[in-house]
Amino acid sequence: MEDRKVIGITMGDSASIGPEITVKALADQSIYEACRPIVVGDACVLEAALKIVGHEEMTVRAVKDVRDAVFTHGTIDVLDMGLVSMDELVRGQVSAMCGDAAFHYVKRVIELAMDGQVDATVTNAFNKEAVNLAGHHYSGHTEIYADLTGTKNYTMMLAHENVRVVHVSTHVSLREACDRVKKQRVLDVIRIGDRACREMGIENPRIAVAGLNPHSGEHGLFGQEEIQEIIPAIEAARAEGIQAEGPVPPDTVFSKARGGWYDIVVAMYHDQGHIPLKVAGFVYNQERQAWDAVAGVNITLGLPVIRVSVDHGTAFDQAGTGTASELSLKNSLEYAVMFARNRK
Repeated sequence: MEDRKVIGITMGDSASIGPEITVKALADQSIYEACRPIVVGDACVLEAALKIVGHEEMTVRAVKDVRDAVFTHGTIDVLDMGLVSMDELVRGQVSAMCGDAAFHYVKRVIELAMDGQVDATVTNAFNKEAVNLAGHHYSGHTEIYADLTGTKNYTMMLAHENVRVVHVSTHVSLREACDRVKKQRVLDVIRIGDRACREMGIENPRIAVAGLNPHSGEHGLFGQEEIQEIIPAIEAARAEGIQAEGPVPPDTVFSKARGGWYDIVVAMYHDQGHIPLKVAGFVYNQERQAWDAVAGVNITLGLPVIRVSVDHGTAFDQAGTGTASELSLKNSLEYAVMFARNRK
């Protein structure tokens, strides 16, 4: 019996680096040894990407059904949506055409996952402006997945090497993020983080809950959120047997996590969690004026399906050059396989 999991990969925005890094990632034979990948996108765009990145020895095979895929290294199976006109495609530019196509790639891969035709989904980046320009009013992938799967309680997890972080809030203003730090939401995210670690094979995860304010409020001197909301959530989690600690001062919690003190960090808002992960995973070479590494993954937790994403944007400035790093996409595929194998 075939034990390699089927992974559905969205191509992302056709004007972005998505098609190029998809080809570069799938040029690695080890990906096919670990899983059975199928791209949801446009075959014509991937065929053009083969030439851009210098992998013309590979072929793109358009299919209309997952069951028609061959899952063989050297042949990229793509569920061809036929939504992009190569005559109208301008790489590196926002367009409603590409935004609409990117949205429908995501919608289709969710349907495949909900129907059990793929075991996990991996998403390349789309441009939020383009998606909204096409009339699909969402702030990001996470919100699309939540809406189309009917999920109310979810969160984003970022991971790079041994550092993992889940968020109490993400795509809202900083002012609103502070208002969203409530006991029940913090407790829910602690629970989701605990479950995610167990799904990754960590039996007794140690969870650090970051404070919201400087020095975690300094006993109320710099804010009351820790006393009124965060500490009660931690106490409730510990009463359930979860190894939650905190509130840990935000300026030291990630150093501790990177050193192995904690298995996962609960961040209170988007940038509190994103900045330290990207400082660790994104490495810019000033001498070469190029990125040496763009590593890390983004995982939506709490969904009925598995969704892992690259931890970078569309990089329109690199589109069409063939120089973009595929490392984050390969990391995402590895995480998707791991979650698919461990999901019960």
